[in-house]
Amino acid sequence: MAMFDDFDIITLEDLEDIKESISTQDFPTAVNTIKEVLDKQDLVELNTGVTGESGSGKSTFVNAFSETTIEPEAYVHPKYKNVKVWDLPGIGTPNFKADEYLKLVEFERYDFFIIIASDSFRECNTQLAKEIVRMGKRFYFVHSKIDSSIVAEKRKKSFNQKKTLDIIREDCEKGLRNIGTEDPVVFLMSSFELGKYDLNLLQERMGQELPQHKRHVLMLCCKLLGHGVRLRLHDSDIVKNTNVFPLRF
Repeated sequence: MAMFDDFDIITLEDLEDIKESISTQDFPTAVNTIKEVLDKQDLVELNTGVTGESGSGKSTFVNAFSETTIEPEAYVHPKYKNVKVWDLPGIGTPNFKADEYLKLVEFERYDFFIIIASDSFRECNTQLAKEIVRMGKRFYFVHSKIDSSIVAEKRKKSFNQKKTLDIIREDCEKGLRNIGTEDPVVFLMSSFELGKYDLNLLQERMGQELPQHKRHVLMLCCKLLGHGVRLRLHDSDIVKNTNVFPLRF
């Protein structure tokens, strides 16, 4: 799964403004210039397309992920206000074609996708994942309705919850490896038992990856300012007021 390499992190004009402020202005003024650049990044929208087979729990996942129970539409993520989560039409019909589907849902709108599945890794998942990668986007793969899978397996005398979860995860990972995904990550989830399984891990992973543009901008600025100023930036208001994670060098 590709990273956000094509993301517009900072313009040349912004970089020139930062360089000029550092060379011609005092430190507080330079910090204000950098903060203005970072604040501008908050206006950049990130759109997440949530897709999957009909009946996979896709809409329930969107409601749970967005912490809302209203009718499906474009939801604003509660932790990242510039992130929208879109509930897309279901996949998995007999005549499903991934390329036509992505054109139908205007795939270029989305920065990445979340693919939802509730059964074993199927051909429609393969088609969609391959097409998303081919078009230069990234995706997260979620296996939903884990609570239902556990209930079904509990009927067996040999039931072992860890083994059941491992089998489900490994099946999805195998499917992703077969389409060329290196080190695939599969998130197991139940929209009705949010405290269990991997919903928090998915949100943490997004939390680490979505603000990448801000961290990158700050790193550029720190390198320009030099080691001595880097230490001062560590505890400055520019970090505290822009949702940028403190950097360690």
